[in-house]
Amino acid sequence: MSEASARILLVDDEESIQTLLAYPLRKEGYEVVVARDGREGLDEFAAGRFDLVVLDVMMPRIDGIEVCRRLRARSQVPIIMLTARDEEVDKVLGLEIGADDYITKPFSVREFRSRVKAALRRTRMSGDEPAEGPIAAGELTVDPARRQVTIRGERIQLTYVEFELLAALARSPGHVFDRRALLERIWGDSTYRDPRTIDVHIRHLREKIEAEPKEPEYLLTVRGVGYRFRDEGVS
Repeated sequence: MSEASARILLVDDEESIQTLLAYPLRKEGYEVVVARDGREGLDEFAAGRFDLVVLDVMMPRIDGIEVCRRLRARSQVPIIMLTARDEEVDKVLGLEIGADDYITKPFSVREFRSRVKAALRRTRMSGDEPAEGPIAAGELTVDPARRQVTIRGERIQLTYVEFELLAALARSPGHVFDRRALLERIWGDSTYRDPRTIDVHIRHLREKIEAEPKEPEYLLTVRGVGYRFRDEGVS
């Protein structure tokens, strides 16, 4: 996929928002398919191939949270969610069920275009990266080439962002990353992004890979700084 030829599914029930967001995307050369509610969005996704989904949270028939959950159950397509300023719970829910990014309303078209380009760039780069051997630590194995993770012999499903976050930490055991450094590793920059996003993904990762999430063995908190992956030589 070249970035300019990407197909984007835009799901929003407000015609004014559809027009505002679809126009600059089409001007950039993207193909944009618009859906007016969650049900229509799911139908459009089932009928075609998409490289990115932009999804409003508050919609009739089926809301964005449920649409995100259903999409993530069958696809790893990047998902950007649009939320209102006071919908903090929806942001967390969206991230926990697999959204890759979210944008808080009101936002500028410039910010929106930046987020879209970053999401498409990440997807393209992940397919262009040279083969890399598996990373093993204890009972955890991270295989970047196959984008697979196994823990205690069992393969687990991670979202795109969860995998990138785990791989970034696992590649540098013992190295302490602050939240902004991790944002830049995963999204290319930390502009417009809340560092607390990292906390949500770390919590979700711990629930998937740690035997005791509240007493993690692999993803360790460095109080007042950020996070590090376990290293036998670092206490």
